[in-house]
Amino acid sequence: MSELNISAATTTNLTGTVPDFIVYAKSLDAANPKQDETYLYFDQAAQMLGYVYEIPEIFNAASALCTWSVNRGWTCKNPSVMAQLKHVRGLGNQTFTQIMWSHLFMKLIVKDAFIEVKKNDKGIILNMIPISPERVRVVFGKPSGLIKRYDVWTGTEWRAIKRENMYHSTNKRIGDQMGGLSQVEMAKKVVEAKAEALADERIIKHRDKALGIVYYQTDKSGKITYVNSQIEKGVNKGEMIGLPEGTAKIEAFPARGSEDRTGWLQYLDNLFYQIFGVPRSIASSDGTSEVGGKMGHVIFEPIYTKEQIDEEENWELQHAIMIKFNRPPSLGGLVKEEEAKNTGQTQIQPNDSVVTLNRE
Repeated sequence: MSELNISAATTTNLTGTVPDFIVYAKSLDAANPKQDETYLYFDQAAQMLGYVYEIPEIFNAASALCTWSVNRGWTCKNPSVMAQLKHVRGLGNQTFTQIMWSHLFMKLIVKDAFIEVKKNDKGIILNMIPISPERVRVVFGKPSGLIKRYDVWTGTEWRAIKRENMYHSTNKRIGDQMGGLSQVEMAKKVVEAKAEALADERIIKHRDKALGIVYYQTDKSGKITYVNSQIEKGVNKGEMIGLPEGTAKIEAFPARGSEDRTGWLQYLDNLFYQIFGVPRSIASSDGTSEVGGKMGHVIFEPIYTKEQIDEEENWELQHAIMIKFNRPPSLGGLVKEEEAKNTGQTQIQPNDSVVTLNRE
């Protein structure tokens, strides 16, 4: 019999079991002034690249940013340097534009990117060889803490490369840190949550083939096992299942609708593109209105322009090359400045009235 004494009610104690949100301190890596040389390794490069192969959104976002930044061509005021850049072939079949696309992609994913610039005795550029960051260490010297040289791992030893023979780009370096920031690392939690949600949804969708729960009119394990095997065959082959009337009843699984799961996936998808800095309308037009697509392009303009300016200034600073990447067409002029120019959106606010002395 139930006990109905209200004084026996209790409460839970979640104070010690549910931790408060904590923001962990983060110190920037800097060159050690007490050492002759300080090395910067990129030991997480393989892991960051692994995310690219596993999560297609990462590749799409990074690819879109790289394409908008460098794939509309480039110009160089010096005809001799322009001829040299057009002459480079990278690994044998790469153009300068393709090399820069790959370089920018690597910078966004890993946080730093490197190109060995091969020159002759007269300083003429003969070729440019991209180098994967996991095989590079940046050497900082004492006491200035400036970059001294670059070392590249050949498989058996470190090969030194002079600063003037390396093109080095860093993604969003802050303070005095030696390396940059990885876009993937900043969005890592969102990426992992999206991967988990997709894996869960895949399992749920796959199990939708199952008919549900079977209630038998018997407790004989042998009969239940046999009928279960027949149901399994019918589900796998998409065939009819025949059972004697009154022997079993099949009901659907008690499950929540897919709306919550779909909404969660869409939220994570939008949040990822927001963190990565690429509007979703740039990578995909799915679910984007015309107005939303135009505004996405307007918002995206300063983002890819920053990448272009960074690389232009890097070439000038590191190799005295004055290069300019062509800018895509701007959509900023499509935004109307006056209310009357916005068709279908007039009289959102009342027009100013003019006071006169005439009575109506």
